[in-house]
Amino acid sequence: IDAIGKIDAVPTILDVVCRTTGMGFAAVARVSEDRWIACSVLDHIAFGLQPGGELKVETTICHEIRQSGDPVIINNVAEDPVYCGHPTPAMYGFQSYISMPILRKDGSFFGTLCAIDPKPAKLKDPEIVGMFRLFAESIAAHLDSIDQIAASEQLLARERAFGAMREKFIAVLGHDLRNPLASVVSGAKLLMRKHEAEPDSRQVLLLMQGSLLRMRGLIDNIADFARSRLGSGLTLDLEADAHLERTLD
Repeated sequence: IDAIGKIDAVPTILDVVCRTTGMGFAAVARVSEDRWIACSVLDHIAFGLQPGGELKVETTICHEIRQSGDPVIINNVAEDPVYCGHPTPAMYGFQSYISMPILRKDGSFFGTLCAIDPKPAKLKDPEIVGMFRLFAESIAAHLDSIDQIAASEQLLARERAFGAMREKFIAVLGHDLRNPLASVVSGAKLLMRKHEAEPDSRQVLLLMQGSLLRMRGLIDNIADFARSRLGSGLTLDLEADAHLERTLD
């Protein structure tokens, strides 16, 4: 019902169906193995069925259409050799009937576009049958588009959730790396004092300190990125007398 309700053209389709055929009731129905559900309805004959209303599927001709996949068109039940003794027209009080299957792109059966009236009608006309087929195909195409949009939205939601999780991981990683790095920096400083007089050791420690400073810069960048994505953004300290050229050098 929700999917059909999202198709703006459906009320117009039902109106055109009734105006073109002269029939008083038209509907788009979802038909499954065990349910017949009215998704959209135009009722000028007080048939009494509203969107969301159900019929016992085994009492409908749509149930037979689901099994065969072929449309059913009846100009006049009383004169129709196949349906003159069928229980469904007598049960629901109609003499004219047309129902076109709505088949999805993957070949699955969604339901029917159907119309009924207590009076006979000239429905076995190529133009009317072609119109019903075109409308049914249009409804099926809209349903496929709605599914594609829903699938895209679900994929986007998953990607956003994964992105948020990744950014939180980066924030935690940057935070947790600070303490061990600080310990290594402190240890390097102590070793520098101890081995200050030893040229070889001093050279190695200087290289270590340079690497540690670069690591600290990387961690600061990670922290800044995390704050910009997960926090309140980056904080700027503005100075009126700052020398930009000196800073950039």
